[in-house]
Amino acid sequence: MMVALDGTIVAIANPAIQKDLGATFADVQWITNGYFLALAVALITAGKLGDRFGHRQTFLIGVVGFAAASGAIGLSDSIAFVVTFRVLQGLFGALLMPAALGLLRATFPAEKLNMAIGIWGMVIGASTAGGPILGGLLVQHVSWQSVFFINVPVGIIALVLGIVILKDHRAENAPKSFDVVGIVLLSAAMFCLVWALIKAPEWGWGAGLTWTFIGASVASFALFAVWESKVEEPLIPLALFRSVPLSAGVVLMVLMAIAFMGGLFFVTFYLQNVHGMSPVDSGLHLLPLTGMMIIGSPLAGAMITKMGPRIPLAGGMLCTAVAMYGMSTLEAGTGSGLMSIWFALLGLGLAPVMVGATEVIVGNAPMELSGVAGGLQQAAMQIGGSLGTAVLGAVMASKVDSDLPENWADAKLPPLSEAQLDKAAEAVQVGVAPVPPKAPPSVADQITTVAHDTFMSGMGMACLVATGVAVVAVFVAFLTKRGDNAEAGAGVGHI
Repeated sequence: MMVALDGTIVAIANPAIQKDLGATFADVQWITNGYFLALAVALITAGKLGDRFGHRQTFLIGVVGFAAASGAIGLSDSIAFVVTFRVLQGLFGALLMPAALGLLRATFPAEKLNMAIGIWGMVIGASTAGGPILGGLLVQHVSWQSVFFINVPVGIIALVLGIVILKDHRAENAPKSFDVVGIVLLSAAMFCLVWALIKAPEWGWGAGLTWTFIGASVASFALFAVWESKVEEPLIPLALFRSVPLSAGVVLMVLMAIAFMGGLFFVTFYLQNVHGMSPVDSGLHLLPLTGMMIIGSPLAGAMITKMGPRIPLAGGMLCTAVAMYGMSTLEAGTGSGLMSIWFALLGLGLAPVMVGATEVIVGNAPMELSGVAGGLQQAAMQIGGSLGTAVLGAVMASKVDSDLPENWADAKLPPLSEAQLDKAAEAVQVGVAPVPPKAPPSVADQITTVAHDTFMSGMGMACLVATGVAVVAVFVAFLTKRGDNAEAGAGVGHI
């Protein structure tokens, strides 16, 4: 809950942090980017640490470190300290997530694993979608520091319960050594990839710097694959990917995250900047999405246990595709009722995918690699989220750049220079109307109408691309099957 919540809750606090600490826009971007970058780079290595030293120890260290880093952010009086501790938060979060899945896998027998992952998925989904609501309430009524301080008591409770309840399960043939070269190569590959995705909107998709980082990432992944095939005890045995269901589960998680994170990114701008809602109100309008994920995840777990993952996963991605298509038809004046239908359908579609793809990845991996499999699942979700925001953001920017000059001219508004048009397009991409300070009310209304209509055409195009991604995921879902190694879970000895 802490890790997922901190992925979205901080976005609401960023304006207050910027004002209080006198930070630049680039500084504030680093508050989010530093966290996601550290999380994405470290997840698989952190999973390996759990496999090597035990998931209970790794989990408890992650809890303590995450809560301590959160408290330190709340006490920080400069943006440099906030960003530094956010990176530490991401690293400790990376210890937590795969360890949690490793513990579930080791503790629950096959017939109960899906329900356990269902409850886990429910918490992840509710925390991700509920972050803006809680963040809005805390920033509005307490302070931006409270967004971070809230993790301290949660961390203390998790530590005490973890010490009392969690048992240390270890596989008999757990790894005995570390693949340091593999860790360095994989970390470099993940860093270059995620960094390129984060910076592409700023640098441009055709820029040499963007493709330099993408090229470096591809080269590092290739070197990693070669090294892993030769080393005696690899970080990720490549034989893992000979399992078609496991590979399909990883691809499915990436595709689901592209549609979910990319779509959600624009919806917050739509609610706040086009409809003029407060952060709290916009969060409340997303309650149908959160609610359906909370209800749907345990139900999906039960359904997957009964009939296997293929039909629930394909059905979930089909619901997601229909929801994203519905969201592409939204207009500036669309009422809350219609919005709620599409948000609820999206939550209903995402729930079985979050649960089922996780079970497919973790359940098809050998017990001694459950931490690495958990890291893979989380890394796939982080990469998918970054890809979704970057690619759908590029689609939005392209559509706005294409439509704005024509819409502006059609409305017979005063002509803009190229520099003014670029600045106006930047504002329109997040749903803000670029109204000059002393514009007459009639002109301000016209500019607002043009800006919102142009934003909606961009959001519609981005949602259509997300629909296409979800449709591809429907077919990938048919390559999945129940975990071959799930039965190993409950039979592992306690240490």
